[in-house]
Amino acid sequence: MGRVHILLKQHVGAPCKAVTEPGADVQRGTLIAVPDGLGANIFSSVCGIVESVTDTEIVIRKKEEQPESYVKIPEGTKAEMVAYAGITGMGGAGFPTAVKLSADLHGGYILVNAAECEPGLCHNIRQIEEQCDKIIKGVKYCMELTNAFKAIFAIKKKNEKAVRVLKEALKEEEGITLHLLPDIYPMGEERAVVRECLGVELGVDQLPTAADAVVINVETVSRVAEAIDERKPCFSKNVTVVGKLNGGEEPHVFLDVPIGTSIGELIERAGGINGIYGEIIVGGPFTGHAAQEDTPVTKTTGGVIVTIDLPDLHGAPVGLLVCACGGTEERMRDICAKMNGKVVSVARCKQAVEMKNGALKCERPGNCPGQVKNSIQFKKDGCEYIIIGNCSDCSNTVMGSAPKMGLKVFHQTDHVMRTIHHPLYRHLRVSKKVEQDI
Repeated sequence: MGRVHILLKQHVGAPCKAVTEPGADVQRGTLIAVPDGLGANIFSSVCGIVESVTDTEIVIRKKEEQPESYVKIPEGTKAEMVAYAGITGMGGAGFPTAVKLSADLHGGYILVNAAECEPGLCHNIRQIEEQCDKIIKGVKYCMELTNAFKAIFAIKKKNEKAVRVLKEALKEEEGITLHLLPDIYPMGEERAVVRECLGVELGVDQLPTAADAVVINVETVSRVAEAIDERKPCFSKNVTVVGKLNGGEEPHVFLDVPIGTSIGELIERAGGINGIYGEIIVGGPFTGHAAQEDTPVTKTTGGVIVTIDLPDLHGAPVGLLVCACGGTEERMRDICAKMNGKVVSVARCKQAVEMKNGALKCERPGNCPGQVKNSIQFKKDGCEYIIIGNCSDCSNTVMGSAPKMGLKVFHQTDHVMRTIHHPLYRHLRVSKKVEQDI
C-alpha cells in the first residue's frame, strides 16, 4: 500500500505544528498541520492511517482504495480561501501565497513567472500548454486580490508552443500580456522578472512590491484558482523527472503528484534508473541538492534529476567560485568531494551580497561585471581546477580569464547538462535581449 512522508516545513518560516495523531483516519484534504507563525496549512494528500508524528514529519500509511474526492476547504472570501488552502510559492521559494497576495499594488502588476528558470525542467510549460484556462483564471483572482490592473506572463521565447497557446488565450484579455525572455539563466529570479518586464532595477533588499508588482509562479496561480473555484486544498505538486532513466531521455512530467510521495516512486514511474549514475538531484541543476530515493516531494519540489557519474579529479587542488544565483558553498563542496577534489580556495562573485539570514543575493541577476580578480586569487592559491556555479553571463566572464591562467573550469551543472544533452555553461552565445514580436 505504501506510505507518504509529509514534511512539516515546506515553506518559508518555522515548521508547522501537527494537529493529528497516530491512528487517525485521514482523507485527501484532511488538515494535519497548521502554521506556527509564518507558514501555510498542510493537508493529507492521501486516504490513510497516520502511523507516526514527529517534530519534522507526519507519516501516513495509504489505504488500498484512493478515491478522487477530497475534503473541501471552508467557504469564505477569496483571500480567506487562498490562506486556508495552504498555498505556497511552488517555484521553489515557498513563500506563503496568501501573505504575498495581501499586498495592495495600487493598480500595478501581477508578473506571472513562466520562465521555468532551471534548465531541464518543463512542468510549468506543460501546464500552460494543457491547463491554460485555469492558469488565466488564477491570474485574474490574483489581480483582484492585490488591486492590480495589469498582468504580464514572463516566458522564454524558445517555448514556442506555450507562447502560441498563451497568445490565443489572451486575445480578448486587455489587461494581460506577454513578455518574451531570452534562454539564459537566471531569467526566473524575481528581480530579474521585474527588470525584464517593467524596466525597474530593484536592490537586493527590495521586494517586487517596491515596483507595485507581485511575482508569482505559474503553478501557484493555478492552485489559487483551485482553492477558489473547487475549494481544493494544496496537497499536490507538478514535477519534472529527467535524466539517466530507462523510460527515455525526454523529460517525464507528472502533474498533481501527492505531497509526501517519495522521489524514488517518481523515478520508477519514469522507468527506473538506467545503470550506474552519479547523483539524484531534487530541484534544478543550479539550486537543487543531492538526495536519496526516499526523499519526499514537498510543495516546492520542482525537479528530480538522475545524472551521469561525475569525473574524478584525483585529489587535485580546487577553487570554488560561489555565486548567489547558483549552489551554496556547501553544495559546491559536496560536488567537489564527489569528484575527489581538494578545496584549497573559496571566493564569491563580487555581486553576491550576504543578507541578514546568511543567504546570498545577486546585485544584478544575469548581468555580470567580470571575474578576473577571483581567477587571480585561484591561481595564486595553487588551484588546478575551479568549480563555478555562476549564471550564464558570469560563466562567460569566468571563461574570459580563467583558461588564460591555466585554470580548468568545471561548472557545478556540467554532469547534469551532459546527462540531458544541454549546452554547458561556459560562453554566452545568445543575446540577453529578445525582440518582443508578440
